Amino acid sequence: MELLKKFHRFLADQSFYPIFISSIFALSLYIGRVVVSGALVVYSNLVWNLFLAWIPYGFSIVADGLYRLFPRRWWLLVAPGVVWLLFFPNAPYILTDFFHLSPRPGTPLWYDMLLLIVFSWTGIFLAIASLRTMQRLVKTCVGAILSWVFAISSLALAGVGIYLGRFERWNSWDILSHSERILADVIRPLANPLNSLRFFGFTALFTLFLLICYLMFISMDRPGKEI
Repeated sequence: MELLKKFHRFLADQSFYPIFISSIFALSLYIGRVVVSGALVVYSNLVWNLFLAWIPYGFSIVADGLYRLFPRRWWLLVAPGVVWLLFFPNAPYILTDFFHLSPRPGTPLWYDMLLLIVFSWTGIFLAIASLRTMQRLVKTCVGAILSWVFAISSLALAGVGIYLGRFERWNSWDILSHSERILADVIRPLANPLNSLRFFGFTALFTLFLLICYLMFISMDRPGKEI
């Protein structure tokens, strides 16, 4: 019983329960849409993107669990931390699925709007919860200032990753087989900033938006308690 209580507290610390409920709600909305409209393919990408959004969250839990079990073996956090960072942009990426919102026969527009809102909300929450966990681990290892450098840098990289996913159509795992081409897609705008306003504008605005969301949520996390 005591072990179950500890596990419950661990999941609660990861905000698992509200994220799980939100994910079930999102999937229920999608299933409801399929039943009513009979269109299985429409917005099916949301389900896949939600699955991808859970990956960095899952690895943040793994990292936190390893640290609690082996607090002096910080190097055990490197592998799950790298995978977390690689997949981290997938969580807020769901926001860009609003590109697909348009009136469709068989389903009210307001329902599709709610569907996209719930999936996007869940993705943002997954991103925030996982980053909060990783920042706490970084703070424990190297201090508060560097933990904020880590958090802001992660959000900036997420902004770049979202751009690469939406406009260049790269996936997180493509870094393993097409790293040179992906790097070229990042360097090209840096070399020609005046001809790459979309890259800088999109990345900067999404980074700022994610940072504001992160600050807002962690400020309400535990009043009076620092990260």
